[in-house]
Amino acid sequence: MLTEQTVERLRSLRLGAIADAYLTQQRDPSTASLSFDERLGMLVDAEQLARDNRALTRRLKEAKLRMSHACLEDLDYSGRKLDRALIRQLATCRWVAEHQNILITGPTGVGKTFLACALGQQTCRQGHRVIYRRIPRLFPELTLAHGDGTYPTVLARFARVDVLILDDWGLVGLKDAQRQDLLEILDDRDGGRSTIITSQLPSDRWHEHLGDPTLADAILDRVVHRAHRLTLGGPSRRKPNGNGSAASKSDA
Repeated sequence: MLTEQTVERLRSLRLGAIADAYLTQQRDPSTASLSFDERLGMLVDAEQLARDNRALTRRLKEAKLRMSHACLEDLDYSGRKLDRALIRQLATCRWVAEHQNILITGPTGVGKTFLACALGQQTCRQGHRVIYRRIPRLFPELTLAHGDGTYPTVLARFARVDVLILDDWGLVGLKDAQRQDLLEILDDRDGGRSTIITSQLPSDRWHEHLGDPTLADAILDRVVHRAHRLTLGGPSRRKPNGNGSAASKSDA
């Protein structure tokens, strides 16, 4: 009866993981040999792990990564011209704390999105908030926000998040309003947050792509400085492999 009351009180205090771990200890005869401090430590560890996992789940849900399964541990280095030492450095997420950006370029299918999402997942693991957006879908979202009066709220959300992933930069030409929207987003983040950009266009062609020289200067000034540049190479991973089957999605 005492055990049931204790478990009920733990759950009422929202300490469900401790309650479950406590019941596990009660059913395991081997825990009887442990000291009170050891058993208490195990209970606290269980609660901390459960809370960390719930927080990570919330961050990943908010991020909406296009490739939610992507992780740095599964990164395929073969033929991609990736610097392993740099990837290990980026995995520490020090670049997030120092508000640096990451620019990932390369031809279609070489794994730019996978790498960006893997870095996004790693930053979520380290306790940072991430949001992923494809550029072609970002601008309709902003246009709608202009129309329904939520534009300041949307901008504030992009400004607060620790890492913003902008995928498929340079696929379509930009209108004046879109260039201005992009400048607003990047200006809010400049020097205080980190941004990951992926693009098929080499970074030396971004100024030409942006069109308006004045806005292009302002936008790139907020992106290319304090940025790690990764240029991926090799054949497209989306093409069928030698035995005729499709390439793995993790190579996209």
